[in-house]
Amino acid sequence: MNYTENYKGIKIDVQAVNLEIGDAVQQEVRASIDKLLRFTQEINWVDVYFKTEGSNGQDHKVGMKVGIPGPDVFAEEDGEHYVPMLKNVTDKLVRQLQKNK
Repeated sequence: MNYTENYKGIKIDVQAVNLEIGDAVQQEVRASIDKLLRFTQEINWVDVYFKTEGSNGQDHKVGMKVGIPGPDVFAEEDGEHYVPMLKNVTDKLVRQLQKNK
């Protein structure tokens, strides 16, 4: 499932390889952007990807790349559940944004 949306003037491109993501995860993507906007107002775009790896399909990965002026920021997380992983990725991105100020 892939989709693109415009949220608060920010282009969001979500790629989910071989899986469907539900409304709760989509809402968490928007909440993550809201949190990032508290640290910078200059977000041009956000790419988010969700992957399931491994033979048992239990190895999940979430990555997020945020386009800002200067070097972009990127973080990823491995785990079992997408919403907590997305929150951890957001926290990693916040730390990068704070460091770049």
